[in-house]
Amino acid sequence: MEGEIINRVANSKLQVIDLEDYYPVGPRSELDISQWLMEGIVLVESRFRESLKNTDFTAYKDHYVAVKCSTDAIIPQWAWMLVQMELTGVAKKVVLGSLEDLETSLYSPIINQLNLDPYMDMPVIVKGCSHKPVPLTAYMMITERLHGVAKSVMYGEACSAVPVYKKKK
Repeated sequence: MEGEIINRVANSKLQVIDLEDYYPVGPRSELDISQWLMEGIVLVESRFRESLKNTDFTAYKDHYVAVKCSTDAIIPQWAWMLVQMELTGVAKKVVLGSLEDLETSLYSPIINQLNLDPYMDMPVIVKGCSHKPVPLTAYMMITERLHGVAKSVMYGEACSAVPVYKKKK
């Protein structure tokens, strides 16, 4: 049929990786410990322990939790450990840092365990414009993993991909 529209992308060897497909499902929470500090900056051990004791940590049940201090307070290492103990067995995962640090921590083992066999010597597009909070670090991690494996790596969509890497012949 003359003038037939052919989807060359669908017929190509092009492989697409959408990091959004690997997004760990579950609520995310950020816990700021500055609320338990005197004037938000001074950690008084007895008050800190009392605040932990009076906090309902079941609100974080099955959450992915990023624990941080939003002030310039100097927090001793044992204080972070006390918070971790309260969240252990309640939260799915706890990290020290921001929500982006949390997402990076979640994506790291997923990308490291990803089977790269389907991408061996193939052109690969790492899909962009995700609707879920895929951290920038995940794009860097998948690029590192694909280096030397894929024939080429591009970012974006098939219609407007940005070349990132091309294997030398």
